[in-house]
Amino acid sequence: MSTQAQIDANRLNSQQSTGPQTDAGKAKSSLNAVKHGLTGATILFANPEDARRYASHAAEYQYLYQPLGPEERALVQSIIDTRWRLATAPVLEFAVIARGAKVIIDTNPAFWNQPENQTDLFLEVRRQNEKELRSLQLQEHRLARRCERETAQLQRLQLGRKANEEHKLAEAAKTFLLAEHRDPEIVAKGVPIPGVGFDFSADRFDTYLARLKPAQEQALLQQALAEAEETPKTRSTAA
Repeated sequence: MSTQAQIDANRLNSQQSTGPQTDAGKAKSSLNAVKHGLTGATILFANPEDARRYASHAAEYQYLYQPLGPEERALVQSIIDTRWRLATAPVLEFAVIARGAKVIIDTNPAFWNQPENQTDLFLEVRRQNEKELRSLQLQEHRLARRCERETAQLQRLQLGRKANEEHKLAEAAKTFLLAEHRDPEIVAKGVPIPGVGFDFSADRFDTYLARLKPAQEQALLQQALAEAEETPKTRSTAA
């Protein structure tokens, strides 16, 4: 059992380690952390609602683009963050205007009490905060251009990857259809077919075969037969 001295010591220690003591430390401890679904990096938010909104925002873009590989993941993460910042730009502009209006009204309440002065109030707020508002607008334009550029780059990467995958699937399908043509029982026998299943899963290959139309299957088989006939001639010529 703890002695009274140990209890007193524990109480003293707890009082001396009650969390961050500096203003910066307290501010940091009050932030809410959210991990990127793609990179594992952590972003801090000032309140739980923003953290939840960001997590939902990121999940939507991950589902939309379904990136594969480090380049695609990095681009999608950048798009997620850029889109988030773009969405907050109008909020920041409103905050600048609201703050500027408050400063003017505090010194000259007539701007608020007389409706005919409200247009002048808006113009005065714009004039006094022109530099900050222009900076926000410039940043917004830069973010929009960056988002367009990265989205186009991502689309090129994904189109190239998908085209390459389709090509490999078609080549594997030709190998499979040729083997099946030569031995209709090969699937039932469970004999491994060389060249099939190395670049993608069996489920992916089965899905590809299932969506082929009869005319497409026939075309792939004819290509495989022609290539099989051409191979011995090529080897003979080379010899």
